[in-house]
Formats: sequence, C-alpha cells, structure tokens
Amino acid sequence: MSVTTNSLPASTDGGAPTDRGGSAAQRDRRRRILDATYELASDGGFDAVQMRAVAEKADVALGTLYRYFPSKIHLLVSALGRQFDEAAPRLAAKPVPGDTAADRVLYVLKRMARGMQGDPKLTEALTRAFMFADSSVSTEIHQVGMAMTSIVTHALHGEDTSAETTEEEVAIARVLGDVWLSTLVAWVTGRSTAAETAAHMETAVRLVLR
Repeated sequence: MSVTTNSLPASTDGGAPTDRGGSAAQRDRRRRILDATYELASDGGFDAVQMRAVAEKADVALGTLYRYFPSKIHLLVSALGRQFDEAAPRLAAKPVPGDTAADRVLYVLKRMARGMQGDPKLTEALTRAFMFADSSVSTEIHQVGMAMTSIVTHALHGEDTSAETTEEEVAIARVLGDVWLSTLVAWVTGRSTAAETAAHMETAVRLVLR
C-alpha cells in the first residue's frame, strides 16, 4: 500500500473529480457511480461490476463513466478509497480504546476488518481490484494509502490529538496497512478464517509496536 506525501491532483471540468473536487453536479455524479458500484459488487462480487451495468444503474452515459474512471480497476479502487475516507473521520471523532499503541491500532484494524467481512462479496471485489492495480491507478492507490495512514496514526497517537505525525509513524502505518490488506485477501480467498485473520493481524501489530 504505497503512501506518498504529494497531494492529490486537483480535478478540472475535463477530468475526473474527486469527492471533494469539481462542481456539485460532478460530485453528485461521482457519488452515484460509486454507490452503483457498491451495490453491484455487494450483490455479485468482482465479476458483477461491469462498466455498462454501473453506468445504467448510476444513470450516466458510458462515455461519462469512462471519463471519471478509465477502467473497472480504477472504479473499484476508488470505491475502496471512499470506504476508508468515510471511516477515518468516524474513528477520529473520539479517542481510540486501548492502553498501548498496539492495543489501539489493533482495535481500529480489527473493527475495519469485521466491517468488511460483513459484506464478503463487496470486500472480494475491492481487495481483488487493489491486488490487480498497476501504476496507472497510482492516484487512487495514493488515496487509499493516505486514508489508511490517517486511521493508523490516529490510533498510534491515542488521546494526544495535537501530536505531529512522524516519518517513522507513516512507515509503521504503511507496513501495517500492507499486512492488514494481505490478511483480508487471505480471508477473501478462503485461505484463512476470520479468527485466523484476526490472530495474524494481532501478531504483526504486536511485533511492529513492541
């Protein structure tokens, strides 16, 4: 899960707006597209997310959909990014439970994993797309990585909301984000149970943060 410090590129009328960029109409159109993606993926997983079906469900032209999202992988990784973007402020709204940094990080990562395991077909679609993503999806990957970094560093800081995030903390967040995703992929593909996924995550967090 690559995390960089450069800001996301600003959108223009001719490009694909982010949730925060572009006109109100563009943001609404993007929201409808991602909502349609969630619905299709939740019903049928990765294979059910076809660009024409997304366009029809979102009530946008197919050409418009491709202007916002050049491929199915761009679309699904963006959907994963929005999930993390929405989770970050909810988790940051109050102190994370736990006496140690490891306890707090485990709390948020396990909570996120349980949430995604509650919708296995959607999770399969999102994680599969993330695994398939190449350098052409770097902006969307960046969004996912920055959201995960925000979530993990908030947990690291605990009640110290004024703490500056250090390079070491960003590195820790990147490593744990990668481990979290790999354990989720193992669960999605049937290589581990939910309990085994949680145990692997706990081992990794306690080794990194001991």
